Amino acid sequence: MSVVTRITLALLGALAAVEAALKLPIAAHFHGIAHYAIVAAIGVIGGAVGFVVGGFVAGWLRGHLRAIERAADRRSAGELTIGALGLVVGLIAAALAGIAVKQLPIVGVYLFIPMMLFVAYVFSRVAARKHRDILRLVGLRSRTAQARVIDTSAIIDGRLVAVLRTKFLSGTIIVPDFVLDELQQVADSADPLKRARGRRGLEIIEEIKTSVNGGFSVRTTDRGAADPVDSRLVHLARELGASIVTTDYNLNKVAQIQGIEVLNINDLANALKPAVLPGEPLSIKVIREGREFDQGVGYLDDGTMIVVEGGRRLLGQKVDVEVTSILQSPSGKMIFTRPIANGVSA
Repeated sequence: MSVVTRITLALLGALAAVEAALKLPIAAHFHGIAHYAIVAAIGVIGGAVGFVVGGFVAGWLRGHLRAIERAADRRSAGELTIGALGLVVGLIAAALAGIAVKQLPIVGVYLFIPMMLFVAYVFSRVAARKHRDILRLVGLRSRTAQARVIDTSAIIDGRLVAVLRTKFLSGTIIVPDFVLDELQQVADSADPLKRARGRRGLEIIEEIKTSVNGGFSVRTTDRGAADPVDSRLVHLARELGASIVTTDYNLNKVAQIQGIEVLNINDLANALKPAVLPGEPLSIKVIREGREFDQGVGYLDDGTMIVVEGGRRLLGQKVDVEVTSILQSPSGKMIFTRPIANGVSA
């Protein structure tokens, strides 16, 4: 971008300088090779000025183009298309109205261009805001699905692929480049366990690409940013109007405080666990001692922890228990039980 802009403005500067030099009375004072050398030198100076100015123009264009890209990412294809059609209709309507405006004495010529821009903007804005109604009028339906920014923890967790395959999560899946960088760092770790998790995360991204229900993209951001990954995720989600998919409890809370929608896979897993009520009987195997005195611990098939009061003496045995209470926490569900009399089986 910067190189193209610099070269373009350098060429334009050189051509403009040569054109200006040819109109100056240089030939009256210099002849032959000296005349052409002076014109060439002026052209070189013009090209150099254009090259320098091109650097500033490139920086200005880069910032504005990024703003346009972010604005486009927040809008659906239907909204952009209908908005463009509204702009065309607005320009046609403004041109027709401009015929009358031009007839006004003195100010008519000066009002024509501002009036055209204003009318075109109004038509485009209204068309974009009402694009769903316009599509519905012509028998089409706008399919808008929110973008989802994926956190590193959700990728390494691995359950996201299964959720996508069941089509419970729709929308464009966005993996930021700094999340890929973080996964690569984990995959290059000296710790064998971390290295295996990082490599598995990179493999899961390939599986996500084949399982998405609304598109997949890797979002390029400012790699020079020094902010933590969680802060950059929240900032990116706010820019795109997207939600964050994660299993990180702290990121979940920080994003919600800042008004960002969060889809926590742990919350989904907890919501899908079978509901149990106090007094309901269960049959579990006590596999280890609990934290408190005389407690035993077992697990349901879905991983829910069962705490058995007085279950320490029943280690290794399958026990019929009765639910006494349920504790729901952000990290999961714990069910407290007590053994049913004569309910012990080897």
